[in-house]
Amino acid sequence: MSETNEKTTTELLEGVDLTGEVILITGGSTGLGFETARALGAAGATIMITARTEEKGEDAVSRLRDLVPGGDFDYEILELGSLDSVRACASDLRRRLPRIDVLICNAGIMAVPFGRTDDGFELQFGTNHLGHFVLVGRLLPSLLLASPSRIVLLSSMGHGMSDMRWEDPNYESSEYSKMEAYGQSKTANILHAVELERRYGSQGIHAYAVHPGMVATELGRHFTAEDFADIAARAAAADEPASKPKAESTKKRSGGGGLKLVNTDVGASTSVWAATAAELEGTGGLYLSDCSISAAAPYAIDPDAAARLWALSEELVGETFA
Repeated sequence: MSETNEKTTTELLEGVDLTGEVILITGGSTGLGFETARALGAAGATIMITARTEEKGEDAVSRLRDLVPGGDFDYEILELGSLDSVRACASDLRRRLPRIDVLICNAGIMAVPFGRTDDGFELQFGTNHLGHFVLVGRLLPSLLLASPSRIVLLSSMGHGMSDMRWEDPNYESSEYSKMEAYGQSKTANILHAVELERRYGSQGIHAYAVHPGMVATELGRHFTAEDFADIAARAAAADEPASKPKAESTKKRSGGGGLKLVNTDVGASTSVWAATAAELEGTGGLYLSDCSISAAAPYAIDPDAAARLWALSEELVGETFA
């Protein structure tokens, strides 16, 4: 990156009052999701996190309440690798949270060995994109009720590792590459934000894709030193022809190649900024890094590709969203 954000979530939210805001964060039991929940809850928001098990959810909420006495925290069970779980979670959330001001799709996996979700999708594409695609689609009524509302999708500079593999997104007939599969899933996150904005921006739902930086969390447990070097080199190369951001009023910073690791309170700050920044009001379909509007690889912000991915996703999950 040409510049690296050093601002923490606490510094970013200094003087901000989120009382009355209802915020849902997937993967809120550890890492970036936990810090995002803590920071937004400390600013007064009502926070619902998701966790993969009841034990993890209860433990996370207990720790959050210790860190933010009087904070309003709760959890819901969600396994993104199972569409049955996603649909059950969405139904419960519609009942528990009639309105959602901000949905932060934070949960995800990175560069894992080959595997498939319960529904047969390649594990990273199925978890990072398709699970969230169904969750967001089913929660649109709650987001519309809270309009203006925001959807924040955690992507990565790793999207530079791969465009969409349109002919074989689930590795049914080609050799698996964990880095390419990760890159595809992160490209899908950006394209999802672009198409969400096209479909729902006029109704007050605005979507953003976020690169949090290189953050020291358990998410990267499958990464080797060579993997880190590879992702930086490919992302830097993808930055070269990057297209011009939509909003000129906010300084652009490259979404590409630095490898400086940051702590979670810095890494989570761009998600927090996306969820709360006044300067983003009325805009969307943007790729953000370092608490600013950045530039993604051209294929990741192509509106035709975004529409194509939406249609493909509906076909794969067997569900359509108006």
